[in-house]
Formats: sequence, structure tokens, C-alpha cells
Amino acid sequence: MTPMMIFLSMMVATIVTFGLRLFPYVMFRHHDVLPPRLQFIAQVLPKAIMTTLVIYCVKDVAWTQAPFGAAELISIACVVVLHWWKQNTLLSIFVPTMIYMFLIQVVFA
Repeated sequence: MTPMMIFLSMMVATIVTFGLRLFPYVMFRHHDVLPPRLQFIAQVLPKAIMTTLVIYCVKDVAWTQAPFGAAELISIACVVVLHWWKQNTLLSIFVPTMIYMFLIQVVFA
């Protein structure tokens, strides 16, 4: 692929992704109440995303070798505490990620 084809492919992917993210806001901008099915999805989806991310993060951990998944367990504890305390999905994703990166690059390096 030429650099121009790569650039155009990235632009198409960007526009499609942006459109998909924008669609629900445009679709329901004049509705005061979401349909019951969407209310359920809005309630359940953040916890499902968090669970999926945690499972993905621990799938390759060597639990029988030092440091025995300590960085992962500390990060998971931070996710649980932050999400229980603040109920903010973005905060619960980004702060433990930074803590995990610090732990594996500095503490357990």
C-alpha cells in the first residue's frame, strides 16, 4: 500500500468510528427518556467493559513466578476501589492503568 492509501484508509476508519459514536446522540437528542432496552444497556455496559478489561489484563499473568501477579492484583484493587468510590468509568480505567505501568516499569522491573 502506498502512504496515500494508508492515510485514506485511516481517514475512512476515523470518520466511520466517529459517526458510530455520534449516532446515539443524534438519534435520541430530542427524547427525554430513553427506551427501556437502551436504559438497560446504559446501566450495564460500563461494568461489562470494566470486567472485560480486567479479564484481558490477567489472561497472561504468570501466577507461579515472581512477582506472582502483584502489579496486576494491585491494579485490579485500584479499579474496584475507584469505581466503587467515584462511579466514573474513565477514572477507573486510566488511573489504575497508570499505576500498573508504574509498577511494572519501576517497582517490579
